[in-house]
Amino acid sequence: MAVLTRTDPSTQAFVLLRTVFTVAPILFGLDKFFNLLVDWPVYLAPWIDSIVPGTPQTAMYVVGVVEIVAGVLVALRPKWGGLVVAAWLLGIIVNLVTGPGYYDIALRDFGLLVGALALSRLAVRA
Repeated sequence: MAVLTRTDPSTQAFVLLRTVFTVAPILFGLDKFFNLLVDWPVYLAPWIDSIVPGTPQTAMYVVGVVEIVAGVLVALRPKWGGLVVAAWLLGIIVNLVTGPGYYDIALRDFGLLVGALALSRLAVRA
């Protein structure tokens, strides 16, 4: 088994992915409470809005909490956190392609989903 060092490309990739998938979900999750980056409720598919209780903004509060927890999980347990983030991104993709039609964002999130899966796989070696 190879010794992983800070100069090893797979270790560097792991650290980059772990950092991004820790920081981004936490920041985006916090922003669900403030809507500074974007008005998050506009991204909620009407069919999802019809099945969750409360307003679209209330749904975004729940989304924000889940994203913050997912980011913390990546920091603490990247193998499992990467899988949770990947599953969460799959849910976001389904929301985007079945609702408002933000296909470009859904495609971007698919790339992020693949990155989250790569993090989970790299975490096996870390």
